[in-house]
Amino acid sequence: QELLRVMRTIDDRIVHELNTTIPTASFVGKIDASQTSKELYQSLMEAHTSRERIIKSCIAQTSSVVKTLREEREKAQDDLALLKQLRKEQTKLKLMQSELNVEEVVNDRSWKVLS
Repeated sequence: QELLRVMRTIDDRIVHELNTTIPTASFVGKIDASQTSKELYQSLMEAHTSRERIIKSCIAQTSSVVKTLREEREKAQDDLALLKQLRKEQTKLKLMQSELNVEEVVNDRSWKVLS
């Protein structure tokens, strides 16, 4: 979650980035607005792709752990420590899955601002 927070900085600062990217009337000839806008667009695309890849990787990894723990739980149903670990991993998995929804909201907001 901390990594995602840091990686979402570009989205959190999109308005500031646009304000510094698009030149005022006095700087129109000195700055290539289309090039800087294109670079901002590319940075945003890379950030979104990277975050989605990381979230999905974490989900896949945790899903694997949950699957393994479920299989172990079926064999040893009286093991309370195993049940506790399974619940902990299931909670982590749900949290990561909810991050995909958060990511969608963050991305939509950024693209609307950029548009």
